[in-house]
Amino acid sequence: MKITLETKFVGSLGPVTLLEAVEQLRKHDLACTVAADTVEQKVSLFSDCVERGFTPLRSEIMAAYYVAERDATTEAFDRGLITRAELETKHAALARQLLT
Repeated sequence: MKITLETKFVGSLGPVTLLEAVEQLRKHDLACTVAADTVEQKVSLFSDCVERGFTPLRSEIMAAYYVAERDATTEAFDRGLITRAELETKHAALARQLLT
């Protein structure tokens, strides 16, 4: 399963995209950081929850958001939409924001 910012899943208030879920968490100061060495494991849990129709936990949502944002930025670089410097800056900012 490829995770994007538009990946839909069942949240506590019903269907929501990954981007909407992160915005809701941030709005209520519920966003969290994720340990860098556990990101892939948490993304696997997120995918499993989504595929089975369960509500993922905050840390899985934030890890999935990190991967989706990282992949979107990398894709923008691959398409020539941003420079390598912009790619590196965005990846570093994302890591500072979400990884512990």
